[in-house]
Amino acid sequence: MNTINWGLIGGGRGSQIGPAHRLAARLDGMYHFAAGAMDHRAEEGRAYGQELGLDPSRSYGDWREMLAGESARADRVDLVTVATPNNTHFEITKAYLEAGFNVLCEKPLTMTPQEAQTLIGVARESGKICAVNYGYTGYALVRHMRAMVARGDLGKVRMVFTEFAHGHHADAADADNPRVRWRYDPAMVGVSAQFADCGIHALHLASFVTKQRVERLSADCVSLIPSRTLEDDAMVNFRMSEGTVGRLWTSSCALGRQHGLAIQVFGETGGLRWSQEQPNQLFYTPLGGRTEIIERGAGGLSPEADRSSRVTIGHAEGMPLAFANIYSELATAIHAVKAGQTPDLGLVPLVEAGADSISAIAAVAHSGNNNSEWVDL
Repeated sequence: MNTINWGLIGGGRGSQIGPAHRLAARLDGMYHFAAGAMDHRAEEGRAYGQELGLDPSRSYGDWREMLAGESARADRVDLVTVATPNNTHFEITKAYLEAGFNVLCEKPLTMTPQEAQTLIGVARESGKICAVNYGYTGYALVRHMRAMVARGDLGKVRMVFTEFAHGHHADAADADNPRVRWRYDPAMVGVSAQFADCGIHALHLASFVTKQRVERLSADCVSLIPSRTLEDDAMVNFRMSEGTVGRLWTSSCALGRQHGLAIQVFGETGGLRWSQEQPNQLFYTPLGGRTEIIERGAGGLSPEADRSSRVTIGHAEGMPLAFANIYSELATAIHAVKAGQTPDLGLVPLVEAGADSISAIAAVAHSGNNNSEWVDL
């Protein structure tokens, strides 16, 4: 299988997410890091790209320069990852899709539901893949949860409880730190802060595992640090398409929590629980039985888990490995399209899933500002 030329926009020096993308994209030898526009400061971006091994002619000063340069090349990049601030995602993703590039966009996909719907149309018209980096769906045991639910191991799913709570923004004295401040700035992130940043990962995880969409929700949003315009803590109740009841908590002020992404699924005949900080174990409790620990890498798991497990049993599984599963699925799909085949994108979070999340963000913001009234998505 030939390598795919890959380009990265954003994710420059000091970025939290850039290194994870670079590790993930190149882990399986399926991509060649060919081009980048790494920073909003043109010269810094060019210099950093060259430090990472990019040809100087393909280490660009901004995304527009990269779009023009790559569009003119016979060996242009096949996949572009957008890892820039939230308020730039729509413009960049739309421009690259219209120019015929496949795109993997960091979440949130856009700032508004209208923009998200526009991207659905652009992606369909272009015939290109537009995916959203809900990278935690790449964990082997998350995919095994999805398989267990689908094959009926839990019976009908009654309730999902999911959370993404950390304490890294709990210091009020840190409010002017630019690495923190932008996350609560409506001009940069839109109508929601903590839910849009972390909560949508938890909500998407609920949909991914159960294969159900969120149809209605009610939210209680607060700014525990009063100087913040947008919420840093939210509790969301939701209802799903097959009647499943959902509960979600997300916070950036939960001192003592580090990452805090977890999910529990409760069915008529069994329950599951998984935590991203202990990703090698999935706890399964059948009705009337004892709790079992399912180990990642063990024999007899689902095909989805087997193909997503990258290190031998007992060794730590990490976030870049989960991201790498998303990149691997995309590479296989891109090759299939080039060969005139229908790609298998069943495990890839596509633009439609990103649009669902943007609708949820808007609904949470509306509900949180209107006495937690229920909102239809």
